[in-house]
This record gives sequence, structure tokens and C-alpha cells, in this order.
Amino acid sequence: MVIRPSRFNIYLLCAATLLSVTGCQSTKTKEEKQTATLRVHQETNPLPLDQSERVTVLRHAPMYIEIERSPFLSEAQVASARVVDNQDGFALQIQFNQQGQWLLEQYSSANTKRRFAIRSQFRVSTNVFDRWLAAPVIGRRIVDGVLVFTPDTDRTEAEAIARGLNNVANYVDPKKKAESKTKFSDVP
Repeated sequence: MVIRPSRFNIYLLCAATLLSVTGCQSTKTKEEKQTATLRVHQETNPLPLDQSERVTVLRHAPMYIEIERSPFLSEAQVASARVVDNQDGFALQIQFNQQGQWLLEQYSSANTKRRFAIRSQFRVSTNVFDRWLAAPVIGRRIVDGVLVFTPDTDRTEAEAIARGLNNVANYVDPKKKAESKTKFSDVP
């Protein structure tokens, strides 16, 4: 059997080149595919037939609240999400689509002085988290479809949640993704 070293070296060189080119894009591709969930539950009095459950919200100062089992808002109604700075540090700002805006207005006007329990599943690097993020008290009717709250996360986790929710929103509404690409490409 005759082995041709020059042919073997060409194959090895091609494989090394292919690995070096594709290896640089893996981090960016993972961030583009990263997703997150968001579930907003309404605080309630105990309901019969397992329609409600008692949950612990916040890790450092845990509080127990009774919530409806089924969420009234989810990531399917999220139009965009971002981390914003405020006087206490940072907050998550969630903009809902038209359906989410209607639901948020309906639930916030009917339940002032109650809490929304907010839960999310998200990924940071190789770690996957599933936790209750916040339980803000609703002080007024929310008519603009924007929910702003301080999550029980660090800034890196909050940015991962926002990025994951935006990726889900772009997947749900591909027109929005195409519009955002043309806006950025028009900038010199």
C-alpha cells in the first residue's frame, strides 16, 4: 500500500483552515440563537381545584405570594426587551405587542395594589436558569404596553434575558427582524 504524504497534508491543511474559520463564528451564532421565556402571573386569593399556587419570589429577601397557575402574558406577546439604567442600578423594560398591551392594560386596571409575579428561563454561557425574577406591585393602569421592573438578577443575566426575549420576538415576527436589519444597514 502506497501513502501519498502530499495529498494527506493538503487534506489536513483544508481541515485546519475550515476549523479556524468556523471556530470564530460559534459565539456569535450562539448569541443569535439564545432564547428566553417570560411568564407574568397575577396575584390572587387561594383558588379551588389547583388553579392557584403559592410561590417564593426573590432570593435574598424571599416573599411568598399566591398566584394564578396560568400566566396571562408570555414571551409570545413580547415585542422587544432591553436593560435600562435607573437610580437603583438597572431594570428590565419589556414592550409588549398589541395583544400583550391589551392584556396588560386589562389586568393592571382590574388589579391595582396587587402583584405581578414574573418568571423566566434563560441561559448565561452554559448555565440554564429558571427563576422568579420579580413581583412588582401594580400601582396604576398600564396603558402603553411597557412593563418595567427590577429583576432579581445581575446585569449579565438581565442582558441575557433581554437578548433571548428579543430573539424570540424576532422569531415570532420575522417582519420586525427584516425591518431592524434595513434600519441598521442604512446607517453610514
